[in-house]
Amino acid sequence: MPIYEYQCTSCNYRFEKKQGFHEEPKADCPRCNQAARRLFQPAPIIFKGDGFYVTDYRKEPADSSSETSKSST
Repeated sequence: MPIYEYQCTSCNYRFEKKQGFHEEPKADCPRCNQAARRLFQPAPIIFKGDGFYVTDYRKEPADSSSETSKSST
């Protein structure tokens, strides 16, 4: 089950609560027992390795064209 972060609407206390995907996003503050609202956080993205841009769009080295012209002469 995922863990969601909530913030109380009256005292601004933040807390976490385990809830299933299909459960209603309802929670009460553990400090003052008032209603709390669910906070949404962006999902972390981690790029590993050399990078997708370098491997997908690799350019030809600039020296390779000059080497072929030298070898042909």
